[in-house]
Amino acid sequence: MTTKTVARKMGVRAGSRAHLVGAPDVAVAAMELPDLDLPGELAGDFDYLHLFVIRQEDMRASFGGLRDHLRVGGMLWVSWPKGGRLGTDLTMRSVIAIGYDLNMVESTCLRIDDTWAGIKFTRPLPGKIYANQYGTLPSQRS
Repeated sequence: MTTKTVARKMGVRAGSRAHLVGAPDVAVAAMELPDLDLPGELAGDFDYLHLFVIRQEDMRASFGGLRDHLRVGGMLWVSWPKGGRLGTDLTMRSVIAIGYDLNMVESTCLRIDDTWAGIKFTRPLPGKIYANQYGTLPSQRS
């Protein structure tokens, strides 16, 4: 029986146009990413974006800009140190809340490696009501 790689669990496909921000080499190695189209700059639309971040303020500063380069149907992964490692102020709750504040919805959460967790964000579907205990989309706030 073969074990799925982290990248496969994430849904990353070979040939995807991708951009990684702040990715530690050890986490990239743990994901076992397939061959990707990795342009040197954030320009145009991307299938897969991945932000590695330690502070809430840095997530808020980077997330919207990445979201704006996400193609329809694409995914934006955010990874943060688990269990307060590396002095992080991020938790799954705060990561989800920030994502919702910035008009994205979460789905899959997984372990990247011993230090990093990851959560997948996608664009909300038009007309769908999202109920999450950690966040509310701006358009669904009363």
